[in-house]
Amino acid sequence: MRRVLTTLMILLVVLVAGLSALVLLVNPNDFRGYMVRQVEARSGYQLKLDGPLRWHVWPQLSILSGRMSLTAPGAETPLVSADNMRLDVALIPLFSHQLQVNQVMLKGAVIQLTPQTEAVRKSDAPVAPRENTLPDAPSDTGWSFDIGSLKVADSVLVFQHEDDEQVTVRNISLKMEQDANHQATIEFSGRVNRDQRDLTLSLNANVNAADYPHQLTADIQQLNWQLTGADLPTQGITGQGTLQAVWREELKQLELDNLNLQANDSSLKGQASVSLAEKPKWVFNLQFDKLNLENLLAAPSPDAASTDAPQNGQSQVKQPRPVISSNLDQPDYNGLRGFTADVLLKANSVRWRGIDFTDVSSQMFNHNGLLVISELSGKMGAGHLSLPGTLDVRNDNPTAEFQPRLENVEIGTILKAFNYPISLTGQMTLAGDFSGTRIDADAFRREWQGQAHLDLKDTRMEGLNFQQLVQQAVERSSDVKAKENYDSATRLDAFTTDLTLDNGQLSLDSMEGTSSLLSLTGAGTLDLVKETADTRFKVRVLSGWEGESKLIDFLKETPIPLNVYGKWQALNYSLQVDQVLRKHLQDEAKRRLSDWADRNKDSQSGKDVKTLLDKL
Repeated sequence: MRRVLTTLMILLVVLVAGLSALVLLVNPNDFRGYMVRQVEARSGYQLKLDGPLRWHVWPQLSILSGRMSLTAPGAETPLVSADNMRLDVALIPLFSHQLQVNQVMLKGAVIQLTPQTEAVRKSDAPVAPRENTLPDAPSDTGWSFDIGSLKVADSVLVFQHEDDEQVTVRNISLKMEQDANHQATIEFSGRVNRDQRDLTLSLNANVNAADYPHQLTADIQQLNWQLTGADLPTQGITGQGTLQAVWREELKQLELDNLNLQANDSSLKGQASVSLAEKPKWVFNLQFDKLNLENLLAAPSPDAASTDAPQNGQSQVKQPRPVISSNLDQPDYNGLRGFTADVLLKANSVRWRGIDFTDVSSQMFNHNGLLVISELSGKMGAGHLSLPGTLDVRNDNPTAEFQPRLENVEIGTILKAFNYPISLTGQMTLAGDFSGTRIDADAFRREWQGQAHLDLKDTRMEGLNFQQLVQQAVERSSDVKAKENYDSATRLDAFTTDLTLDNGQLSLDSMEGTSSLLSLTGAGTLDLVKETADTRFKVRVLSGWEGESKLIDFLKETPIPLNVYGKWQALNYSLQVDQVLRKHLQDEAKRRLSDWADRNKDSQSGKDVKTLLDKL
């Protein structure tokens, strides 16, 4: 044991002595010019090192520098600048004054991918033909990530595409290991804070840079993110996934394949690509197993929520993020003008505003501001709905046109989803054409126009029982009796009407409803903004009377005028039963007098009565 310890001590002394001799004999500043020349020769970039270089021997033999910067040819601003740089070097080559860098580490770096940091080609520089398919010579490949190991810590990335807003990625941690065949493994994490939103991102990937800069391939084996902040769900959006990405430099094209992503309880698979031309072109083909928009979008604003005010302390209204001042003068949906997109979406299940949809399919195309939704359909319970349309934002004033088609859809679910306080249920079939400016529930209430035909089956309207109203009024004004009815709703087997929407005013024309108990016709208007109604019905009660009489037969055949008006949640009614009964008595009296006059037509009294009836 003593011999082993002695041997280890001798080796330690030799190592310390060797390193000390190296520090004394080899000046790291001798490599300053060599590193600058090599970087420029291999990539064309200008490397600048501030301050003297110095050795660092533990735990890894390294060269430390002060502030450094790396600038592209002709660029105005450095692409990379860092407070400190560490070069981990091999020991043996140093004895022959050769520098072999095993790893580069930057701390406190600022990486700027902006128009100001891009290389500027000289006007007299030769341009290779675009059709050239010959392989590049090693000297022509440019900077090819020829670094064995790279570490970046506590750094910042600033990204800007042309005149778009800058995106800043903070707290960057990057570790890259690369072999001689340019096969690299990358670990990355960072955080983006913008517009009161915070995105934390991390990933592990295998990268193939053998054909860089012409092509760069990445197999992202683990991707994690968390997004929180304004205009998002309270719990934020947390997700993970895997994908494969390919960047093609000549085509300026990014392809994303084998997408397998999850966000909260939603998941998707598919492919996507973008060509970064003057106006980018996107292509999406995505399939959702489950898409829960309620966990991905912020809750509706207080104005769109239920009119029932919450009690103090029960809820807290989430403040929306502020509008950016530079976007105040931008038209609605202005972002659609800057790109084209071809989108194909499929979803097994979708949840939105408390509604569950299944077998959802959508096909959309955007051409620089003209969004054509050729298909947007799905099942809702036992019903089916389709919502094709267009959104044109190529001019300053956007215009939207949609042609909804609904078959056997529960109307009560839709009314509840959009916070209409109308207690109505039934299977709805609708075909219409509507137009407006903004695609928004509140804008639909206030600013849209259109027409539609509506059919309802097995309807039930809570709060007013038309049959009961008519029969109770008849009982108070005559000796006719009706069967007891404790139902507080109006039931109809079938109901049809024509709708006309005009800036919040919904006209109901040619209303017709039938059931075994009653039959009605009518017309009226609904104010969607003030949530008021003004409707006029003519109601015939066909059943529910006790006994038989001529008056009951008359009531079954005679429409009773009924006006329903006021706030949706506190409706009033006006029923004109007395006038109908009075007219019935008058007609009955006239009939009997006419019969008596006919029987006594030869008498003077009969002639006088006949003359009187003719004057009435």
